[in-house]
Amino acid sequence: MSDPMTRAAFAAYRLAGVFGYPFIKPYVGWRVARGKEDKRRLKERYGIAGMIRPEPGPLVWIHAASVGESAAVAPLVRTIAADGLAVVMTTGTTTSAQFVEDRLADCVIHQYVPLDVRPAVRRFLDHWRPDLAIVAESEIWPVTIHELSARRIPQILVNARLSDRSYQRWKGRPRLAEALFENFAQVVAQSDIDAERFRLLGAPGVTLAGNLKADAEPLPADPASLAELDAAIGLRPRFAAISTHPGEEEIVAEVHERLKWRHEGLLTLVVPRHVERGAAIARMLAGKGLVVKRRSLGELPDQDTDVYLGDTMGELGVYLRLCEIAFIGKSITGQGGQNPIEAAMLSTGILTGRYVQNFRDSYQRLLRNGGARLVRDTDTLAAQLDGLLLDPMQRMAMAGAALRSVDEMRGALERTLAALDPFLHPLRLSVSLERRGRVVAGR
Repeated sequence: MSDPMTRAAFAAYRLAGVFGYPFIKPYVGWRVARGKEDKRRLKERYGIAGMIRPEPGPLVWIHAASVGESAAVAPLVRTIAADGLAVVMTTGTTTSAQFVEDRLADCVIHQYVPLDVRPAVRRFLDHWRPDLAIVAESEIWPVTIHELSARRIPQILVNARLSDRSYQRWKGRPRLAEALFENFAQVVAQSDIDAERFRLLGAPGVTLAGNLKADAEPLPADPASLAELDAAIGLRPRFAAISTHPGEEEIVAEVHERLKWRHEGLLTLVVPRHVERGAAIARMLAGKGLVVKRRSLGELPDQDTDVYLGDTMGELGVYLRLCEIAFIGKSITGQGGQNPIEAAMLSTGILTGRYVQNFRDSYQRLLRNGGARLVRDTDTLAAQLDGLLLDPMQRMAMAGAALRSVDEMRGALERTLAALDPFLHPLRLSVSLERRGRVVAGR
């Protein structure tokens, strides 16, 4: 980071953290009030460890911001832990913390990621002393990156992607981008486009592996909940609108009103991306004369229910298993789209708006194979759904094509592990030698 302007920009960022540090506590408190932080574990956000570091031996730090990233790297985490390496896994949300507790507690130590300010990052690194840092997808924290670099701890970005917006932002600050990305010992990219973008921004070592989400386990579903809901719905025709964003629930409501006269008993499942919007969405739907039941209130749909609102966390696997067709949101009124692989993995045909640039490669494959179809607005969404609800053969064909598309995408885990091997092998060797030493000492 020899360029004076780059040094000045990073110094300004770091200085902002220093002066802003006293004001972080009120900000974190505001997040607690909104349910976005775990009040019992706030110290971890300031780098104060909640658990003891395993001794002796090497330790790998793996960071995944939210549930999607955590699910994507879960098989990778298990593979690394199976080699006898200690793993501390950080996440940034309460829902991802719960995911790690439910799915990975037997092989990792979970901590909340420290705030990207020097005192917090230094406390975290002083305690855990990681030998390797692996970050999922697109988490770029300047202070953390430079603190790791100063300690000569290799940093690797896996399942790496850069959205169009992020790439343009970094492209406009090329010196700062290079000063940050040059610190990554390896970037393992999701797609050719992502790989090229990281190279152009100054990452010295870039490999292509594909999307780890395709190698993840299917979303879980509680059998009792699934059976209860399926029985309540019965033989009614249904479709799901998942990961919806503001404006898309109104579109789905209009589609339901148009189609319920053509498809007797039609039930629409709406699963908003942010469940805290559930009450507002329910009021909007009721204001349109629709009968709404809410999952968060423990309600079940009856024969008079128009819309079943899935405003709960961790049950997307239940909702998807109930429907053969799903509209995936943040694609008509939102920008960037949401991950379609989870739905495709459960043999669900996908309808989507055009604005899915954050998942471009996945959608291109799904569209090419016939597992997904594009819609532009209320009219095209209604038309596509009408045809699919009338024709079970079309639905089956889409579902099969969606699952086939996921099968074609598999293999990212193996390629990612190959890229990580030069960094993991010395750590595995260290564990092996340490174990051998204990055996010899015990003789």
